[in-house]
Parts: sequence; structure tokens; C-alpha cells
Amino acid sequence: MGNGLKTVLFLIGSAFLTRLIPFSSFFRNLDTMIHEFGHAVVTLALSGKVMYIELYANHSGVTYSQIASNWSSIPVSLAGYMTASLFAVLLFKLRAGGKQRLGLQIMTVIAILALILLVRNEFGVMWLIGFIALNIIMLALAPRWLHDFYYLLLAFLTLEESVLGPISLIVYALDNPASAGDAANLSRVTPIPAIGWALWFSLFALWCAKNAIVAFLERKKPRPRPNRQQQEGPYYP
Repeated sequence: MGNGLKTVLFLIGSAFLTRLIPFSSFFRNLDTMIHEFGHAVVTLALSGKVMYIELYANHSGVTYSQIASNWSSIPVSLAGYMTASLFAVLLFKLRAGGKQRLGLQIMTVIAILALILLVRNEFGVMWLIGFIALNIIMLALAPRWLHDFYYLLLAFLTLEESVLGPISLIVYALDNPASAGDAANLSRVTPIPAIGWALWFSLFALWCAKNAIVAFLERKKPRPRPNRQQQEGPYYP
């Protein structure tokens, strides 16, 4: 079975299974947070100004910012979906290396920064407080099996949302290009129409998903055990 087919089957299977888990909808805002955080970081890197971010209960969000020039809107608009897709790969790469704890710490730090510096609407603030508190509990008190299950749930939900978001953008671009979010913003400053950018985001997301699934299927190779002589040191008769 090719990696492309494995990716599609894993995405379909995880999308079905994660919806059976109570409160899984709450954690889907993690992808939204990463998406908007990506916009904000690139805006600041290009000497722009981020006024604030809003996160909504329907898993959407918006970053209000001022940019220094029209060309700056290209990398800023690209950053949201691409950052979310790359972040999903990062979570699975960390898991493949047995570094789930580090991955959870990274999520928590980003959430804290977003809470202190960026997010201002009521739902967004309350969601971040709840997410941070739950992460701290998992890091400090949860047994290893629960901690790992929680991490894997977040990783798969982030992966699903990072793919479904761009695919839904294709639908918006076909129905009403002006409502296609980042794709519409890019179409205003480039000769490529919104549908072209939506397809680019979707292809990039699927490529990242393939890499994430490959990392998920990887297993850490155990270190070879030293033989008895190596353990006890040299023997002199």
C-alpha cells in the first residue's frame, strides 16, 4: 500500500474515531491557535504590527494586523495554513523520537504566549486558560499511558484540521472566491486566483500529512545491548 493511500485512509479513520471521543471538539481549536499564531509570527518578523487575535467556538479564528507593505501580505497569508501543516508533522516527529513531553511543552508555551500577548476575545481567552491548565495537569500528574494518549489525540486532531481546513477552502473558492480567507487575500496581490491558492494549501497539507503518517508508523529502534564481556570489562587470566 502506497504512502498516499495510507495517508488518506489514516485521515478518514482518525476523523471518524476522534469524533467518538467526548470533548474532542474542544481540542480542535489547537490547529486554529497554531494557524493564527503563524500569521502573527510572520507579521512581526516582517516588521508589521499584530493588534490582536480572536479564536471562535466554531474552530475558526482571525488575526488583526497591520503590515508594512503590500508584498508582505503574501508571506503573512501563506503562513497560517502552512504553519499548521508543518506543526502537525512536528508533533508526529517528536512522538517518533519518544519526545511527547517536549511536544506538549511546546504547545503549552505557544498557548501561554498567545494568551498573554495576542488573544483578546472572551472565548479565545477562556479556551486558552482551559487548554493550558489541562496541559499542566497532564505534564505534572497524569500517568504515562494517559499522557501519551492525550498527546496522540492532540496530534491526530491537529493533523485532521490542518488538512480539512485547506480542503474546505477549495469549496469556498469555488462557491464565492471573495470568502476564501487566506486564498482570497493572496489572489488580490498575485495573478493566481483563489482556487489556485486553495489547491496549493491542500496539496501542501496532504504532503505534510503523508510525512506525519510515515513518522507515526515508525518505531524507535532499540539500542543494541552490550554483551557480557562489554558489561564487565576486559578479562585478564
